[in-house]
Amino acid sequence: MKLTSKTTIGEIVADDFRTAAIFTKYHIDFCCKGHRTIEEVCKKRDIEQTLLIEHIEAAKKSSANQSFDYKTWSVDMITDYITKTHHRYIEEKSPIILQYLNKLCGVHGAIHPELHEIHTIFSKAALDLAAHMKKEELVVFPYIQKMKRAQSKGLYIETPQFGSIKNPIASLKQDHETEGERFRRIAALTNNYTPPAESCNTYKAAFVLLGEFEKDLRKHIHMENNILFPKAIELEKSFEQVTYN
Repeated sequence: MKLTSKTTIGEIVADDFRTAAIFTKYHIDFCCKGHRTIEEVCKKRDIEQTLLIEHIEAAKKSSANQSFDYKTWSVDMITDYITKTHHRYIEEKSPIILQYLNKLCGVHGAIHPELHEIHTIFSKAALDLAAHMKKEELVVFPYIQKMKRAQSKGLYIETPQFGSIKNPIASLKQDHETEGERFRRIAALTNNYTPPAESCNTYKAAFVLLGEFEKDLRKHIHMENNILFPKAIELEKSFEQVTYN
């Protein structure tokens, strides 16, 4: 991929996930706000474009191996991977983090009142993400998989009740924006997940888990916004649809 000032952040990370580290370093959101161009983020962050591009190119040439080249995967592979990896991660880690935050609020909440806000934000995030994942697993992902099967067999596919796949995708992307804002707030409240010097092991463990949770969520959102959703929209365009009678 040839980089220009008009290349979007999402396109860059979708092309090579190693570049995500560069955007994280510069505090540039590559998942929820991946539609922004290099020119736009550099102007907002007061970063020299040529310098950022140099760092991106260096990351792409680094010897670190990518585990997977997600952009080459079919949509059904991506939906399966997201469900089995990122959805399961959220389901497993959310109750553990909430347990730790409950304890921290009870023991340290008077001295560190920000813990109560962190607990409130994460609790809302956990509830909303659970509903979000159900919408994906029960409605959106099955339809994407259905389109893929129909395409491979040269069949038509009926228009679903939600109309174009663009409609639920728009709703899911809005959910992603909400979670991005929530975790930016949590990061600020935790000083980028840095526990106080005198903190106990529970405090440290909670902040480590929160940081890991955000990192996984950013990759999760990136895979959907910048890889899966564009592929699904293109797949929908690949064949004519018939409507329900």
